[in-house]
Amino acid sequence: MPHFDAIIIGSGFGGLYALHHLRDMLGLSVRVFDSAGGVGGTWWYNRYPGARVDAPSTPFYAYTFSRELVEGWDWPETQASQGTVLAYLEYVADQLDLRKDIQFNTRITDARYDEAAQGWTVETHSGETASAQFLICATGALFVANRPAIPGIDDFTGKICHTGRWPHEPVSFEGKSVAVIGTGSSGMQAIPEIAKTAKHLTVFQRTPQFALPARNRPLPKAELDAFRANWEDHRGSMIHRGGSPFPTTKLRARDATAEERQARYEQMWAEGGMQLLINSYRGVLTKEALNEEVSEFVRGKIRETVKDPETARKLLPDYFIGTKRMILDNGYFETYNRPNVSLVDLREDPIETFTQTGIRTRKGDHPVDMLVLATGFDAVSGSMLAINPKGRGGVSLKEKWADRFETYLGTAIADFPNLFMVHGPGSPGVFFTMPLGGECTVNWIGRCISHLRSTRLGAIEATPEAETLWDEEIQGIAAGTLYPRTNSWYLGANIPGKPRQFLGHLNGSSYFKRLTEVADAGFEGFMTEPVR
Repeated sequence: MPHFDAIIIGSGFGGLYALHHLRDMLGLSVRVFDSAGGVGGTWWYNRYPGARVDAPSTPFYAYTFSRELVEGWDWPETQASQGTVLAYLEYVADQLDLRKDIQFNTRITDARYDEAAQGWTVETHSGETASAQFLICATGALFVANRPAIPGIDDFTGKICHTGRWPHEPVSFEGKSVAVIGTGSSGMQAIPEIAKTAKHLTVFQRTPQFALPARNRPLPKAELDAFRANWEDHRGSMIHRGGSPFPTTKLRARDATAEERQARYEQMWAEGGMQLLINSYRGVLTKEALNEEVSEFVRGKIRETVKDPETARKLLPDYFIGTKRMILDNGYFETYNRPNVSLVDLREDPIETFTQTGIRTRKGDHPVDMLVLATGFDAVSGSMLAINPKGRGGVSLKEKWADRFETYLGTAIADFPNLFMVHGPGSPGVFFTMPLGGECTVNWIGRCISHLRSTRLGAIEATPEAETLWDEEIQGIAAGTLYPRTNSWYLGANIPGKPRQFLGHLNGSSYFKRLTEVADAGFEGFMTEPVR
């Protein structure tokens, strides 16, 4: 059985950087395992039509640690497509010579901690085993595809594609009657593209969504060069400003008249991206009255865009804007003006069953040739639970997390020594720029490993007390916002039986400062063992 200093699961943004940092910066022996056929993580799997980064991204949805990588890659658009992001990650893997230490097409089916050896043994789907002192889980916050248990779905004889596991061969919608279930980020991105060629597209909407105009555009080289010229300043700003290099508004709604606020909203709408949410007035995600005003402004834009009043009514969200994953719109609402597109509101007309040839709702049958499930993911915790590692005394993660997702700093778990997570429950994850968040987290993991090695310690794990206090801190921060008042995957509400618990740290800048403070204090909140 081969032995390494560290085993990494996953070769997306977090896993690739972990391999580079641990291998090239710390000199450790490292092996990466990935079930995919190439690097990219989520971006290797999510190839559905219209897939893009769901935030104004480039050049900042990228690695920041290397001036050579920043200078060597030209981003063509402000909102990068899936193909561009995947090509970028392949470029990084080539530049840093990462593939030689990655074993692709290999799914980890078991991971067990050996208390005597103070290390982990993993087993793959083919029965191979490998061991390491440290296990780094860069398994992705949005990886485990959620396939809902709809009656009769296995009886449907047409082609079924899930946006989170899209086929690598071309998928044609030409001349087909297509159904899309789900209107989250992937659904809203795919629907306009599918509608262009499908004979007919029926959207089965579970929850109407807010979306802001992406205003995607080419990224001129002069603009890209200007970002590069001040790269270190931008990187520092990103760390201290919640993942964005640009300052946000200090304006307060109470200091403006109703007319001035509406004018401000129009200005932010014209600029596009997340500007309306983060740069109109302070407190959109914490002040109910302000949030409702912004929400109603966006509802008004939906009414203006969608020509049929009844369809527009069905598309109007009734929750606080921003408290579900915010989506950037590249023509979604305009799609409902096409004659080949229809909308079924499942709250008014629920699915009763699939048939061999379509979908039966309470009000009637919908003939379908192809089905696209845009039903999201078992987010944040799902990928860890899919591996279900066993810690001290053989306790499984499913047992540990049966009632709550207990972690410390979103990176460590009591009773699971020498195991670290990147973007785990209780970390900023999707609430921060994920490539940079992954870098900062991995740097801290590397510092922790170096601390153990320099002090002749064999194992480190979070204390139960630290986990309890950390969860209280996470929930306390969330309680000061409007997030917990909306059912969303941030709370696990999209998965039946999943514990209702806010899954992320909402203040990324203070989070990464906290990581540094914990390390500076000798890794407070952890207990250690000497080398045996």
